[in-house]
Amino acid sequence: MTDSKYFTTTKKGEIFELKAELNSDKKEKKKEAVKKVIASMTVGKDVSALFPDVVNCMQTDNLELKKLVYLYLMNYAKSQPDMAIMAVNTFVKDCEDPNPLIRALAVRTMGCIRVDKITEYLCEPLRKCLKDEDPYVRKTAAVCVAKLHDINAQLVEDQGFLDTLKDLISDSNPMVVANAVAALSEIAESHPSSNLLDLNPQSINKLLTALNECTEWGQIFILDCLANYTPKDDREAQSICERVTPRLSHANSAVVLSAVKVLMKFMEMLSKDLDYYGTLLKKLAPPLVTLLSAEPELQYVALRNINLIVQKRPEILKHEMKVFFVKYNDPIYVKLEKLDIMIRLASQANIAQVLAELKEYATEVDVDFVRKAVRAIGRCAIKVEQSAERCVSTLLDLIQTKVNYVVQEAIVVIKDIFRKYPNKYESVIATLCENLDSLDEPEARAAMIWIVGEYAERIDNADELLESFLEGFHDESTQVQLQLLTGIVKLFLKKPTETQELVQQVLSLATQDSDNPDLRDRGYIYWRLLSTDPVAAKEVVLAEKPLISEETDLIEPTLLDELICYIGTLASVYHKPPSAFVEGGRGVVHKSLPPRTASSESAESPETAPAGAPPGEQPDVIPAQGDLLGDLLNLDLGPPVSGPPLTTSSVQMGAVDLLGGGLDSLIGGTNFVAPPTAAVPASLGAPISSGLSDLFDLTSGVGTLSGSYVAPKAVWLPAMKAKGLEISGTFTRQVGSISMDLQLTNKALQVMTDFAIQFNRNSFGLAPAAPLQVHAPLSPNQTVEISLPLSTVGSVMKMEPLNNLQVAVKNNIDVFYFSTLYPLHILFVEDGKMDRQMFLATWKDIPNENEAQFQIRDCPLNAEAASSKLQSSNIFTVAKRNVEGQDMLYQSLKLTNGIWVLAELRIQPGNPSCTVRAPAPTLRPWSLPLVLVEDAVQASLQAWLEPESVRSLKRTFLESFHIHPVRLPR
Repeated sequence: MTDSKYFTTTKKGEIFELKAELNSDKKEKKKEAVKKVIASMTVGKDVSALFPDVVNCMQTDNLELKKLVYLYLMNYAKSQPDMAIMAVNTFVKDCEDPNPLIRALAVRTMGCIRVDKITEYLCEPLRKCLKDEDPYVRKTAAVCVAKLHDINAQLVEDQGFLDTLKDLISDSNPMVVANAVAALSEIAESHPSSNLLDLNPQSINKLLTALNECTEWGQIFILDCLANYTPKDDREAQSICERVTPRLSHANSAVVLSAVKVLMKFMEMLSKDLDYYGTLLKKLAPPLVTLLSAEPELQYVALRNINLIVQKRPEILKHEMKVFFVKYNDPIYVKLEKLDIMIRLASQANIAQVLAELKEYATEVDVDFVRKAVRAIGRCAIKVEQSAERCVSTLLDLIQTKVNYVVQEAIVVIKDIFRKYPNKYESVIATLCENLDSLDEPEARAAMIWIVGEYAERIDNADELLESFLEGFHDESTQVQLQLLTGIVKLFLKKPTETQELVQQVLSLATQDSDNPDLRDRGYIYWRLLSTDPVAAKEVVLAEKPLISEETDLIEPTLLDELICYIGTLASVYHKPPSAFVEGGRGVVHKSLPPRTASSESAESPETAPAGAPPGEQPDVIPAQGDLLGDLLNLDLGPPVSGPPLTTSSVQMGAVDLLGGGLDSLIGGTNFVAPPTAAVPASLGAPISSGLSDLFDLTSGVGTLSGSYVAPKAVWLPAMKAKGLEISGTFTRQVGSISMDLQLTNKALQVMTDFAIQFNRNSFGLAPAAPLQVHAPLSPNQTVEISLPLSTVGSVMKMEPLNNLQVAVKNNIDVFYFSTLYPLHILFVEDGKMDRQMFLATWKDIPNENEAQFQIRDCPLNAEAASSKLQSSNIFTVAKRNVEGQDMLYQSLKLTNGIWVLAELRIQPGNPSCTVRAPAPTLRPWSLPLVLVEDAVQASLQAWLEPESVRSLKRTFLESFHIHPVRLPR
């Protein structure tokens, strides 16, 4: 009779009976009782009350009974730690048993009992077992070290077990080597900073020798360890690849994928000109193809890994298109994955074959699969330009089938084809319009509306078609409503006389009758644009659209490189790094492909490797941004070096005219290229400011009770230009200290670390006063706020415009560059109030012909309010007088480089205009900061005229479309 009988008992009060049987003198009865206890424990019954009785059964020579007792101990030792100590003596005794199976069993069980009181007794038996004469005991002890390290890491290090484990890598038995590697890898993953697996060519040679004689799981451990090694040159990489290649023919799919991972990593170091490189590509294809003949679940895992491999090296499987053709009995998840890989492998050589297959799939019964197949045809058209016409023809054939969901998917993909190839296939629009009535899915309706609006000038009855959609406007999805609004505005701009009523109707529906804030805001934007400047509206709405990319779903290169290092693991199935789905830091090690050696670089692209470059170093590449200087690349991105502050006299101020270029260089002269900004309709009453920022705490800013105005954070470096790192920021000055307030957001799928920052030389010597402190790794979708203190003792060089700052930011991924404009008021120092006598003398010494004067209109401030507001930004009123009913404020300010600025502000009480007058010396353009005073007072007008609630509403409205009030250049 089998052991299943132990699980069928339903007796009550059996604990007492079991207790009696466990204490029986008969060995067979005792063995039967332990089996019953284990069965009860397995089905969830609490048999912990029998702990002392079961422990007494340990004193036996019967291996089967000993295994059962050890199993019970592992389960209940944690809840009965005091009782578990009773078993320690037996464990120690069993570790010296003549039978190696019992020795191994004892040390394995002691490692599984996670009780602190027992671990100290485990050390001596474990040390003996690690040096046991029997390899089975040694390999079991090696795994026990990893378990003990998880319980008490410090104890393992103090007892020297890690060194013993490293010695086992040189063991004569391959299974011992494999377990030692597995244990060290496990410990290294939980302690990434420790360099436990210090691999060198000698140890690698031993691992490769053991690889041929290991069991399949031992081979996986060794291959994974090899994948973490970086060869010193391409010759060593080739040697390792040659010895790993035979593993590709292994029957176990996990061994195959681990071997593929090693080869994919080390191929990075091989030159493409080598004959062996081509041979290796050919050898990689058959094992991957073989994996597709396994069970569906294994096929799916293989396909997810192949998807990564094809993105990295499509040439491996470029001749194997047929194996990815879908079979009728494939599960849907396998079908969809095969479809994706087919598109990635599509090329001009095989596109006819692929299209014929996709057209066949479009007639299947599985609706989801048919939709994907139709979309795949569109992706082929976008990827292989020569096939676009054939793809469009295939899509038109599918539309003629009149199958509803096929037609709708075809229209969606044809919209993308129009985006990719403008003015090429518009002849099919008539066919599309015939199917207008059959469209019931939001995406298809939105695509059709986009086509009608985009090509309204070619469709005679475009207004009728769009009006038919407008009838049920409120019943449509948001996607369709937004597209309909934009489509009718496009139609109006192309045919204004015929569609005025239609555009009025849709704007009214969007702004007055809709509860959707996105729709309402877009409606208001269009309404303002059309009512204030139709020409500008045409330039915005009908602007030329960028062509869509060929592969929109490719994994970003840095993430792809990391995922290649995780082939054969869960990360390669999810297509996400472990940090994205493993909680906590344990087991998360960030990996990357090895750098190419100098020889492989020069063989592939001679122009990228300068003569004399040391091996392993990649040449610097000048960034694409045209406004950045080359010398920014030479900056040391480490912490700033502290040194004696530079005095103003140490810089030749006369040689570098910091204020040269005068007013135009700051507010938009001929040489100033303003950043792209959105036009703001005049009817919105948007506040006006300049590049000098807003000193009067405007609606779009963040005011502080003490200190100067702080502008809202703006995006300085978008994520798409910095491999997922988005940097926003602003500048502040408070209590004499200048800061750059940064917001770093990780929009990539990998953790970012090792941040550093450096500035290029600039007009006022701004430089970081401390390192960029990001105290913890920046995880995906995480944002961190940092305040970077700045000093003004850096190197000086005149910039265009004067307040331009060029910045380099480094992290573990790359170095990124951007430039921004800092507001000049952060440079106004606190001791900028000039003595009255000196002010008078300086003012009189300047000729009248050097004065500059500006009229500021709509200024309701009185003298006291203006003086108070300006003083918060270190513009000080030296004197005040009243002449013929006008308030005259005489003001001074001082820049960090010692330059003084004088100004006169004339305010007529009751008159909403004021005048700013400043004398400008011949040698220095003193009139420059006059713009600051003028803009400050002008801006204050908005803050005084608008109630806070109105300003808040306006700010929300503008910011929802990323429009911030700007001052146009004079």
